[in-house]
Amino acid sequence: MDEAFEYCDGLPNGPVRGRGAGLNPGNRFEDVRLHVLGEHLDAVLVEHDAQRQVTTRVLRDQSRTLINYVDPAKSPDIGFRWTINPYRGCEHGCIYCYARPGHEYLGLSSGLDFETTILAKLDAPALLERELDKATWQGEPIVMAGVTDVYQPIEAKLRLTRGLLEVMARCRQPVSLITKNKLILRDLDLLMELAKHDAVHAAVSLTTLDATLAQRMEPRASHPRDRLEAIRQLSAAGVPVTVMAAPIIPGLNDRELPALLKAAAEAGATSAGYVLLRLPYQIKALFLDWLARHYPQRAGKVESFIRQARGGELYEATHGKRMRGEGAMAEQIGDVFRLFRRRYGLTGQRHALSSDAFVRPNRDGQMSLF
Repeated sequence: MDEAFEYCDGLPNGPVRGRGAGLNPGNRFEDVRLHVLGEHLDAVLVEHDAQRQVTTRVLRDQSRTLINYVDPAKSPDIGFRWTINPYRGCEHGCIYCYARPGHEYLGLSSGLDFETTILAKLDAPALLERELDKATWQGEPIVMAGVTDVYQPIEAKLRLTRGLLEVMARCRQPVSLITKNKLILRDLDLLMELAKHDAVHAAVSLTTLDATLAQRMEPRASHPRDRLEAIRQLSAAGVPVTVMAAPIIPGLNDRELPALLKAAAEAGATSAGYVLLRLPYQIKALFLDWLARHYPQRAGKVESFIRQARGGELYEATHGKRMRGEGAMAEQIGDVFRLFRRRYGLTGQRHALSSDAFVRPNRDGQMSLF
């Protein structure tokens, strides 16, 4: 991480507007922790007249490997073995993002740092080509991504995801993508090429149809109607699409489940999934702070519902419970999901990707079958 540059993609209309987190909680790995409160940050921005512009800093990530192995013995509820994350951190700023604590391994905060300091693997396409060329690689499906959104706003400028898909399309490398950004439609040509070989699947995250809630909860992600349009165009182009109602937050968006699934089915999705809100580590403080600032009248009830679905706690990390929760509240959410998934015909199996057409890139630029 030796190279940094800054850019700004808009002019927010208030202090820290357009960002999800209102504070930078202390790093859990540090002996001395400084919690910077949102009110202080707002005051500083007003004093320096900086509320008109919020800048994102991008650092060069010099990782020497790209494809990550997910051990099924350690994560039996994940469902995939290989991932690629061209970025670390995410500008979308989703307040609930379970990936936020990963920034603490970098000496940063899971709060504002996560959405304003982005690490980019600028060599990702070249690394991918090198790793697909290894004799040990057999063209197994890859998921993009596990801890970031590969179509976050900076991707429009850096085009790392586009570069990765160009390599995958040439090699017919099967890939699944999950996003909440309509920018995925930019790469429709490459996705269609992969679809010819049953080598691509897309999942679009749709958490709410309420534009106000979406703007507060996922400030830089695409508008819900644009995500539905992404589902529509992907499906029309022959790319199989799953809608992910994730996360479901009891007392905040759980009642939208029937409408979410109906809208996604009408747009062309053929399968659906959901995940209960996950609040590991410092995200608990971030989420409760956000909830109290944006929905003060409902904050106590929402927290109570979350605890009811988590055995009295705010989070349970045990496999088998962390994605779905437990107790009557969690069971009710699961029952509603299954009922309306069936009603709207979203019961199709997740599209099985094929590695049959995979070809390995040679150093001279030619291709060879594995």
